[in-house]
Amino acid sequence: MGKGGENYGEKENTSSDDSESGIFKAWAKDVRECEEQFKVSVKSGLSDEEVENRRKIYGFNELEKHDGQSIWKLVLEQFNDTLVRILLAAAIISFVLAWYDGEEGGEMEITAFVEPLVIFLILIVNAIVGVWQESNAEKALEALKEIQSDHASVIRNNERVPSLPAKELVPGDIVELKVGDKVPADMRVVELVSSTLRLEQGSLTGESEAVNKTNKPVDGDTDIQGKKCIVFAGTTVVNGHCFCLVTHTGMETEIGKVHNQIQEASQSEEDTPLKKKLNEFGERLTMMIGLICILVWLINVKYFLTWEYVNGWPANFKFSFEKCTYYFEIAVALAVAAIPEGLPAVITTCLALGTRKMAQKNALVRKLPSVETLGCTTVICSDKTGTLTTNQMAVSKLVAIGTNVDTLRAFKVEGTTYNPSDGQIENLPAGGLDANLQMIAKIAAVCNDAGVSQSEHKFVAHGMPTEAALKVLVEKMGLPEGSKDVQSGSKSTILRCCEWWNKHDRRIATLEFDRDRKSMGVIVDTGAGKNSLLVKGAVENVLDRSSKIQLRDGSVVKLDNNAKNLILQALHEMSTSALRCLGFAYKDELTNFENYNGKDDHPAHQLLLEPSNYSSIENELIFVGLVGLRDPPRGEVYQAIEDCRAAGIRVMVITGDNKNTAEAICREIGVFTPNEDISSKSVTGRDFMELRDKKAYLRQSGGLLFSRAEPRHKQDIVRLLKEEGEVVAMTGDGVNDAPALKLADIGIAMGIAGTEVAKEASDMVLADDNFSSIVAAVGEGRSIYNNMKAFIRYMISSNIGEVASIFLTAALGIPEGLIPVQLLWVNLVTDGPPATALGFNPPDRDIMKKPPRRSDDSLINLWILFRYLVIGIYVGLATVGVFIIWYTHGSFLGIDLSGDGHTLVTYSQLANWGQCSTWNNFTASPFTAGSRVISFDDNPCDYFQTGKVKAMTLSLSVLVAIEMFNSLNALSEDGSLLSMPPWVNPWLLLAMSISFGLHFLILYVPFLAQVFGIVPLSFNEWLLVLAVALPVILIDEVLKFVGRCTSGSATRSKPKSE
Repeated sequence: MGKGGENYGEKENTSSDDSESGIFKAWAKDVRECEEQFKVSVKSGLSDEEVENRRKIYGFNELEKHDGQSIWKLVLEQFNDTLVRILLAAAIISFVLAWYDGEEGGEMEITAFVEPLVIFLILIVNAIVGVWQESNAEKALEALKEIQSDHASVIRNNERVPSLPAKELVPGDIVELKVGDKVPADMRVVELVSSTLRLEQGSLTGESEAVNKTNKPVDGDTDIQGKKCIVFAGTTVVNGHCFCLVTHTGMETEIGKVHNQIQEASQSEEDTPLKKKLNEFGERLTMMIGLICILVWLINVKYFLTWEYVNGWPANFKFSFEKCTYYFEIAVALAVAAIPEGLPAVITTCLALGTRKMAQKNALVRKLPSVETLGCTTVICSDKTGTLTTNQMAVSKLVAIGTNVDTLRAFKVEGTTYNPSDGQIENLPAGGLDANLQMIAKIAAVCNDAGVSQSEHKFVAHGMPTEAALKVLVEKMGLPEGSKDVQSGSKSTILRCCEWWNKHDRRIATLEFDRDRKSMGVIVDTGAGKNSLLVKGAVENVLDRSSKIQLRDGSVVKLDNNAKNLILQALHEMSTSALRCLGFAYKDELTNFENYNGKDDHPAHQLLLEPSNYSSIENELIFVGLVGLRDPPRGEVYQAIEDCRAAGIRVMVITGDNKNTAEAICREIGVFTPNEDISSKSVTGRDFMELRDKKAYLRQSGGLLFSRAEPRHKQDIVRLLKEEGEVVAMTGDGVNDAPALKLADIGIAMGIAGTEVAKEASDMVLADDNFSSIVAAVGEGRSIYNNMKAFIRYMISSNIGEVASIFLTAALGIPEGLIPVQLLWVNLVTDGPPATALGFNPPDRDIMKKPPRRSDDSLINLWILFRYLVIGIYVGLATVGVFIIWYTHGSFLGIDLSGDGHTLVTYSQLANWGQCSTWNNFTASPFTAGSRVISFDDNPCDYFQTGKVKAMTLSLSVLVAIEMFNSLNALSEDGSLLSMPPWVNPWLLLAMSISFGLHFLILYVPFLAQVFGIVPLSFNEWLLVLAVALPVILIDEVLKFVGRCTSGSATRSKPKSE
């Protein structure tokens, strides 16, 4: 890939300014200098030999293909996570131990292999999902290539090549552009064939209207919007015909720079706030597991390593490999117990459900994690055109002439769309249109090339948006009195009135708009045996060429200075309100065109072939009025901005449009108050980049406005905000927005007006292009995050209980009460449904009245951690306690447990079960477990190994029951179950039923019971399970009450200023 012409001809450059920067500023040079610089003639183009030489230097005119990461690298990256590494280590150790047990012919061989296989399956699924998400990241770059032109009409060797592949263009090529052509490279306009040249470049620069281009040089330091003699790759010609000189190709074009910026932004993508929190939690969990494992080994080292003291020194060491592997298994169990394996699946499920809710609010989520990130958005950087505004031009003010030359009449025009029924004109004369208003309607309807059609319940403009808005105005004005009997268009026609005017005054010639006279005219046959000239254009220009003015009753008087000043004053007021103004005038006395019929053999026809004659034809006009148009703000945006303010979210508007227009819109929608001094809050993108302390500027409270912003400005603003710790949502629709969309925490593209490039670079797409949908999505994101926080805390608290249970088992020296495969079942299957159901918790009513949570806000604060430690310790005591109760008590709390005939032992015997073989006369009676009878004739000491199956089942059932009841505690962080009863979330009650059903399944299906090492329980044993499990609700209710009391007193003690 070559340099694309960035420094072409640097050695020949003699300008001091240019030599300093090393760049030839083609936009600041005249055509002759450009020809000399690129060593080409506009008439003959480059020779084949010169093309080949330049291609060797600059390469092909195409965007680079960045090689993505290899599939294996992506897979390995999925294991770059602390929790995943712990699980991987646990799975490997578990597999080795299972293999060892298998070699020894152990009974639990199936159980031992289930556990590592399940863990490996979890890791594989996790890796597949991660790789799939990563591989979607490159699509924005592919979409960018789609907007490039395929072919170009080029002059080479003094001949025209009509369809040259665009990738073969080199700097210096001469290219012909016509209406509808897509620009194939960045080029300098060198010759205009038509009088005007307009390009639609809004997707690249952010401008809301098609831009006029010229072949005249502009200032060398101008911004991208000011380069009026440069056409950019990927933009489209909407009007005109010209020849251009290629200045930049490939990666050196503006679109190539966007390509690079997208690539850079994609490489700097960060984890979501929740992912960061879970990573931090994983690191702390690793330390905790390590410490507990060391502690467990230290407590139990006496069981697998013994020694004697000889002369005061340890000697005669004895090592038991069997006991050592047993405590290895406990370490694996600890790892499995500590990690909430079901968490990734539950998070994905909750986010997927969240995307469905958001889709109902017109927010289509492309990347699941962005649902959660929305919840902590602190700044929304919004584009103006199409997001805050409708992107549909509309007339908002009509100024007509009064009864005398010194009076004007102003009418407010309602409506913000191209729908003629959207709003009306206030205070329109009740008796119908007067002569002056009729003339305005006629000019607006006939001197107009646009159209409006209805498509899927939406009204769409065809042609120039300003002209379409004028036609909508004509429909709102209605037909003149007495016209009802005249044949008009059918009532189903959208532009019925415009159609009537065009039949009444048939157009026979058009004086096209050009940039010099800034007006358009049409010659019409009035049907009364004479022709008229109807003109519309820039108010000052039309006024300068007018000598008379039409009054309300249709009479015509001289246009004096007082009347002219009155009109200019009205123009000034409208312009300062960011309205785009158009003036209307006409002329009845057409000397050369009095009997012109539109045929080319008429003598006057020759005058129309030369655009330079148009100014002389459009003189001595009669001025009739003016209108103010704008791209109006969406009606619901004002309230959405207020909601953002209440929710503590700052709104910054970043637009490529001009400063005055943007400021007026921002005042109207509430980003700024009507009388607020915004001199320090509204800057152009260029001025912002020249500030010394940009971060200090961004720290200002309230809204900010950046106008005339280029793609790099948007990127820099987003980057600086992120460096300040803000969570940034960025909206955009154009190619120019793609890098910033990629860089932002949440990139939001427009679904209707957005380019494919913007959509592919985004995390979320707005189906209705509406800013208020973002605010609704933020509220939904906050609700989803709160629910995720509830189930994450629920699952983590359950894991703390499991760790406490295993630690107590090891510390007390009793037989293992829970094995890894059982813990996996609880973490993955039993806990899953309630955790998912917590994602359906109803949102808080004041969710959008609270400030956004900080991105570094901890998932678990000290008080919550203390609460869950208390709950966890109770879970540990309950699961270990029920195990001990079965071995040592025939009844508990009045519940008879002796029905199965099992042998009771003392706690001392249970704690020293490893020494069973040294006990005298120890026997163990057979006992029943469902239909099975478990006996110990061969070895009574097996009572503490194979005989613990009933006690293990009780421990597992207590663990399951406690975690089900604990899910009720998670309905609210600190609200009592009395104020937020379980039925506020019926899904949770259903989920608890499913989890209990699954537990019954593994208890009462023999094959599953064998795999999990458990047996069926009797009715009394179930009563014991409930008696031990239910107190968890009471304990957490007491802790919540304490929490409410302490937080309430803390709030009351805060000073009022806070």
